Order: sequence, then structure tokens, then C-alpha cells
Amino acid sequence: MVQCQGTNLDTSFAALSDATRRGILERLGRADASVTDLAEKFHMTLTGMKKHVGVLEQAGLVTTEKVGRVRTCKLGRRRLEQEAAWIERYRQLWDARFDVLEMIVEELKLDGRVDGPRKRK
Repeated sequence: MVQCQGTNLDTSFAALSDATRRGILERLGRADASVTDLAEKFHMTLTGMKKHVGVLEQAGLVTTEKVGRVRTCKLGRRRLEQEAAWIERYRQLWDARFDVLEMIVEELKLDGRVDGPRKRK
């Protein structure tokens, strides 16, 4: 189960790592669009857009349907819940670590071992 979840996370984060693919998701969040329309909006070739859409489709973030000569893209059913939970766990971990660090710095300031912020000349 852990391996499967890790694979899903890897696929999702790889798909989301590209600004164009994130832009495609934003665009599809407003309305479905053909691959041709997306290619025009992002100023790229049809082949390039098909590759981006394929990566998003493999991650389950986009679905496509071909009717005649037009391939229409829409948001997939995945809601990124696993990814959001993973990010939240690490956000909480880092928050806790920074809270401890802040307490240590405050204690050192009270003991006179650390000065406040220094001004640059």
C-alpha cells in the first residue's frame, strides 16, 4: 500500500511540477477545452500539448474524449487528497520545528547570549 501511494504521489507531483501543466489544470477548472484550443492558448505545437495532456491524464488529473476529429479535455476525478495530506503532514512537522527553534532563540536572548536582529551598515 505504501509503495502504491508513493507511486501515486510521484506521478502527481511530476505532473504538477511543470508550469504549463498547472496552467492547463487552471484553464480546465473554468471549462473543458480541446487539445487544439489549449495548444493555441499556451502558444505551443499540438504535439507538445498532447504530451502535456498525456502526463496529466496518466496522473488521473485530466480525462480526454475524442469525438470525430476533436479531442476534448476536462478535469479528472482525482481530487489530490493524498497529495494535500502529504503536504499537510510536512507543513505541521516544519511548523513544530520552527516553533521549537523560536523558543530556543528567545531563551538565548533572555540569557543575553544572543543579540536581537543586527542592522546592516
